[in-house]
Amino acid sequence: MVLTGNIIVDKSYLFAVRIVKLYKFLYQNFKESTLSKQILRCGTSIGANVAESQNAQSYPDFISKLNIALKETDETKFWINLLYDTEYINESQFQSLSSDVEEISKLLTSIIISSKDKQRKQTDK
Repeated sequence: MVLTGNIIVDKSYLFAVRIVKLYKFLYQNFKESTLSKQILRCGTSIGANVAESQNAQSYPDFISKLNIALKETDETKFWINLLYDTEYINESQFQSLSSDVEEISKLLTSIIISSKDKQRKQTDK
């Protein structure tokens, strides 16, 4: 992938790549399919919704897509914690994945807040 220069687009895509690799690791090393499919679904959905937001038809549509991505980050955090607590991933993997998903969550929250402010300012005119 060629990076776009859009921080949230790039970070969410690169995180999705990590999640696919995590899925492969869990399946190959543990033959684990249930948990790995759950984290694969929500972890890659973050980037898919961010990508979809880039062609939003309006501020509400843009904000909606990013809110879905934010919900998926919360679900991904849950699965990362569960994988760590059930010893499928080690502390180093846990810390790295947690750090990435937390950064994405903060970026999404900031973008959503600023977009809502812009939307309010436009409707106040």
